[in-house]
Amino acid sequence: MIGRLRGVVAEIGEEDCLIDVGGVGYVVRCGAKTLSRLPPIGEEAVLHTENPWSEQLGPQLYGFLARDERRAFVLLRAIQGVGPKAAMAVLDVATPAELAGAVAREDKALIGRANGVGPKLAQRIVTELKDKPISDGPAVFSPDIAAPRAAAPSAAGEAVSALMGLGVAEPMARRVVEQAHLRLGEDADVSALIKAGLQELGR
Repeated sequence: MIGRLRGVVAEIGEEDCLIDVGGVGYVVRCGAKTLSRLPPIGEEAVLHTENPWSEQLGPQLYGFLARDERRAFVLLRAIQGVGPKAAMAVLDVATPAELAGAVAREDKALIGRANGVGPKLAQRIVTELKDKPISDGPAVFSPDIAAPRAAAPSAAGEAVSALMGLGVAEPMARRVVEQAHLRLGEDADVSALIKAGLQELGR
C-alpha cells in the first residue's frame, strides 16, 4: 500500500502524471484540478495516494495534493455505484469542504455536475456521506459554488481557452497560464498570458 509519494514531476498528461522517486517512475492518475495545480516539470511534488484494485486494470495509483482529498475519494469509493473515475470527477467540481457543504444542505445539483454522476447517484452520495468526516476544515456553504464556471470570464480563462483551441490539453493549458499569471501579475492581459504560456510549453 503506497500512501504518499515524494518525488520529481517528470511528466504531466491529460489524466495522469509521472513522478520520479529515486529513479523509479510512478504513473499516478489525478483529476484535472490536481494536474493543473502540480508544480512545473522538474520540481518536487508530494502526492497523497490511494491504491484501489481493478479486475480489468489491476492495481491503480491515484494521487491528491491534500489528505482530505484522498479521504473524500475513499469515502466516495465506498458508495455503491461510485467508481474511481466518478469519485475523481466529484472532486474536480468540489473541494472536500465544498462537498461537505453540499452534503449538509443536500445540494444534489452541485454533485450532479460531475461527469458520470446522475441524479440518483448524486442523491445516494448525499445520503451516505451524511455525518462523515469529509473535510479537514469547515464545510463551505457559498451559494456561488454551483454557478457555472464560465459565468465570470477573465484574462486567464480566455488564455486557457485560446491554448485549448491550439490543441493544448486543458490541464496543461491551465497549468502554464497559472504560472504565467503568477509571473506577470494580476494586470497581465490575454495576449501576454497566451504568449507566456506558449513559451512555457516550448521549454
